[in-house]
Amino acid sequence: MPPDPGAARLPDRPPSDARETGARRWRDGWVGRAARAADRLWARHPRWSMAFKGAFAAALAWFVALLLPAPISDFAYYAPLGAVVATNRTVVGSAVSGLQAAGAVVAGAVIARLADLVLAPGAIAIAVVVGAAILLAGWRGWGMLGDWVVTSSLIVLIIGNTDKLGFVGAYAGLVALGAAIGALVNALAPPLLIVPSAIELDRLRDRLADQLDAVVDGLRASTPPADDEWEERRREIRPVLARATAAVEESREAARGNVRARRRSGEVHRLLVRAEALRVTAEMVEDVSRLVMRWESDGRDELAFGASVRPDVADALATYADVLRSDPGRAAEVRDVADHLRTVVRGARDESEEDFFVAGTLVLALRRGADALATLEDDAAG
Repeated sequence: MPPDPGAARLPDRPPSDARETGARRWRDGWVGRAARAADRLWARHPRWSMAFKGAFAAALAWFVALLLPAPISDFAYYAPLGAVVATNRTVVGSAVSGLQAAGAVVAGAVIARLADLVLAPGAIAIAVVVGAAILLAGWRGWGMLGDWVVTSSLIVLIIGNTDKLGFVGAYAGLVALGAAIGALVNALAPPLLIVPSAIELDRLRDRLADQLDAVVDGLRASTPPADDEWEERRREIRPVLARATAAVEESREAARGNVRARRRSGEVHRLLVRAEALRVTAEMVEDVSRLVMRWESDGRDELAFGASVRPDVADALATYADVLRSDPGRAAEVRDVADHLRTVVRGARDESEEDFFVAGTLVLALRRGADALATLEDDAAG
């Protein structure tokens, strides 16, 4: 039966729409979810990628060294050493480590050959070489690879004594070759270290909020806590801040010379902005905690806040802790509670002869904290 020309006909789906639908199904399916989960897990543990790249670079260096003509290929096992040394968490660090390793090897070889010119093989030659190498290894330019000067000098002096020039060239050249291969592998698949830094910043944020909660609990107690009770509420902030700062600095270094950093420059910028905001917040929380624990203690004759101001101080700090744990966008709430606390402090000053200096300082600290949170909002909006 011939088709009815007047019958309704659905339009053919364009090939591009079909491809987009297929890609969407793949992303939303179990394969896509598994791939994203694996990517997040890989990003959380940069040492895994470092181990994989180090193993690959060492194997590649060994393979390339075996292709070289004899007698250089006879010492192919030195090439993986250079590749391992150049395996670093950052592109710049990988290149620097490779140069430091190659330089240290050459320096040690030069010491050994100079000693060999004037001293006979034996204990005296070893003592002179080791002493000179240890002195030279102290140069800061070697970084963490200064010991390679000593190792290289001993290897060249003892093992390379049969073929002085040939062994030195093979040893130094293969280490340099391996280091170049390691640096190249790292540059082709460079880490960005955003996720580990974000995790450290989350830990810092949680520690700061926990400290504020502990201060609030003390202020809301029926009586002001004693000094030892305040100490039980003190949280260690400096070590967490130091770890977060070190992680962010490593992320900053990882972005240098990193081709992926160009595509994810926004993430790197937001990470740096957040790190600065939390640094300011950490200073503010430490100052507030120190002031409250010192001046609102049961052992003092005069309290900083007293019954009239203490509840408002507790509410203000509780609000700040809640905002700190939330997403950017609530800095105005901290400003509002700071303004309210300022009004309460002014009223308390008018009704008494006390100056409430600590409470006034707390108001300024809260406004500083609000400004730090506002930078996160401005960055998110931009």
